[in-house]
Amino acid sequence: MLMTEYNLMNYYETAEQVFDDEITALKQSLQRIKPAFNDVVEKILNSRGKVVLIGLGKSGLVARKIAATLNSTGTSAVFLNAGEALHGDVGVVSEGDIAILVSNSGTTVELVKMVPVLRRLKATLIGVYGKTNTPLAHNMDLVLDASVDREACPLNLAPMSSSTVALVLGDALAAALMKAKNFTTDQYALFHPSGQLGRNLLLTAADLMHRGDQLPKLTILASFEEVVSEMTRFNLGAVCICDDAGKLLGLITDGDVRRAIAKKEAFSQKAGQIMTKQPSFVRPEVRLAEVLAMMEGPKRQIYVVPVVGEDGTCLGLVRMHDILRPN
Repeated sequence: MLMTEYNLMNYYETAEQVFDDEITALKQSLQRIKPAFNDVVEKILNSRGKVVLIGLGKSGLVARKIAATLNSTGTSAVFLNAGEALHGDVGVVSEGDIAILVSNSGTTVELVKMVPVLRRLKATLIGVYGKTNTPLAHNMDLVLDASVDREACPLNLAPMSSSTVALVLGDALAAALMKAKNFTTDQYALFHPSGQLGRNLLLTAADLMHRGDQLPKLTILASFEEVVSEMTRFNLGAVCICDDAGKLLGLITDGDVRRAIAKKEAFSQKAGQIMTKQPSFVRPEVRLAEVLAMMEGPKRQIYVVPVVGEDGTCLGLVRMHDILRPN
């Protein structure tokens, strides 16, 4: 075996060990948080204020991520750097807030110094600690035990398993609060109006469709030359074929045109002979996420779809490019 092959195998074995260690830590943590988890969720639900995530260093990074997740899933939260809090930033905490202090050691000096201040501000104190038998932990209203038997770090020093446990614990809190509040897809979309995911959940086919004078549309009697001209003029990759009342009869895509040319019959055919009859379509109120799922479906992958009203009238055309374009 070559030395490089041996090293690569060892590298992967290290990855396996890290995954195994962290999965084990998560399973153990699930049991350790059981005594307090429901009470913590209830405290947050019954709070009149916001959730303030407080941490320092790597625990601060974890706390910041938890705060971001809570905000995006319906629970108002802010992150407070423990070091800066002692120099004025603790003013962000108000009476009735829930303060969640995150520390792997459970002895972070800055957090210890904050406790009297947080008590005077009448905040509820919740600890997420890797060690729970410390003076800091004993000063909390509730403690979620985020301890691990060992870190995934080969030296058992760098916080790997412990940071994963704290992150997942934050996700578990967010998920539980979402369920308790009946947090909906529409609410999630409202909090993510500029992101692709939120955009797909918030906007509908009617919001993006090409309509009116911007909609390529012909009748079944249109010539092949007219089809190509209409497709070129709008450059949307398709032409809707409708009857005189505007009802959708079929769709001609770039692919249909290429197949017609390959058969060498194109120039003698009318639109009604080239079109795909009974094409897939969507209603105007359908969310973009559903439109995209239909386009990417395993049975039929399409890049453009007509938007059709309840009476069969062709209202517009939506392209995959329109959905996935940068915000």
